[in-house]
Formats: sequence, structure tokens, C-alpha cells
Amino acid sequence: MCSYRVGRSHGGFTRILLCALLNHVMFHTNAFQPQDAGTSPSARSDVSVLLDMLAQVSSRPRYAFMLLSLIAEVADTAGEAGPFVRRGAGMVTLRDWLCDSLAPMGNRDPRRSALAERVRSDLILEGTMPEDPADAASAIEAEVRARVRASGKTNLSRAVSELVGAGLLRRYYKGYAVDHENRGGQRHAVYVLQGASRCLLAKRPAAPPAKRSVRQPPRQGELRFA
Repeated sequence: MCSYRVGRSHGGFTRILLCALLNHVMFHTNAFQPQDAGTSPSARSDVSVLLDMLAQVSSRPRYAFMLLSLIAEVADTAGEAGPFVRRGAGMVTLRDWLCDSLAPMGNRDPRRSALAERVRSDLILEGTMPEDPADAASAIEAEVRARVRASGKTNLSRAVSELVGAGLLRRYYKGYAVDHENRGGQRHAVYVLQGASRCLLAKRPAAPPAKRSVRQPPRQGELRFA
């Protein structure tokens, strides 16, 4: 019999039945455990689902998420970005813009400082180092930026290939190849958000409505030309 006895000073016993409680504790312990609402797919946000997918399919999930966020930033309503992106008064290719945008992530990397020193040594050995300190600093910075962009394109291509394989991105090319030594020369990449990554399009700030010019009615004596 499942019971609990408590002795009393004047004799006798008080029997307190605890079977129901003990059975509940022994056989229904999950009732006392906190429920994880995040495990329910319907309760999870679209971004959390995307992050979970990136953790499984990407070798660098954080880099991949920032890459998708940048693509969503310049994509149209269909999720397509490229082949060119406006930067200031000019246009640059989508891949160059992505590499330059992701480059500041490595500013604190000790390898970046070592690269600057190698560039300085190379310019001195080649005899192309400007004598003016300001011009020399600009030349070193430009060469470092070019080398960082070149290595960044390798990292970018690897990340994009993983995202394409996971169904989160589609890649194709626009342009022409005329007498170019490289296959696909003069063609530039276009990236299209697919599947779960399209949730990033909803995170973009809404574009301000275009101002509509109000045409004033012609006054007497004026000629209105269409």
C-alpha cells in the first residue's frame, strides 16, 4: 500500500495517502518540465528557421547570413540582385559590392596587418612605392583592398555554392562573351533569393513613395505644349 505515516506524541497514527501525487511524479514527470515553445515549427519565426538551416548546410553560417542579408538589401521585389549595384554616382558589379561590404569583418584580423606589411615590402622591391608618405599610404591601401577583394571572391564563391546547393539561392549570369580568354568573360553574376531566404525581403525598409508632380492648369495667355 502506498502511504505515508507520521507518528504523534499521544499515540496513534495519522495516515496521509499520497498515491495520486507519487504516481503523478513518477509517471508524469514531464508535466513539471518547462515546455520549449521554440521546438514547434509553427511557433518559430522565419528568420530562426533560416538560421537553423544555415547552421546545417553552411561551413560559415554567420558569413552566409550576412551575405544573404546584403543580397536582400539590393534585390528587387522578386528577390533578384545584380548584375550591377549602384555605389555613389557609379555602378559596380554585385560580386565586387558584396566583397567590399563584407571586407570590414576582417579589419581586426592580424592577417590584415601582415598583408599590409607584405604589400609595403612588395611595392618597395618593385620600385613603385611613392616617396610622399600620403601617396604611399594610399598606394598601400589600394593594393591591400585589391588583394582582399580577390581573396574575398573565393570565400564568396564557396558560400554561394553552399547556398545554391541548399536551395536558398539561385545563381545565373548576364552579359556577353566576345573574344574573351575566360569562359563566361564579360558576364556578371546575378543572385536570386530562394526558399527560406526570401523572408529577408520582408525585413527591408519600405521605400518612400515617389513624389508626384502636380501640373498646374494653364493660365490665360499661356501655351501648353505636351
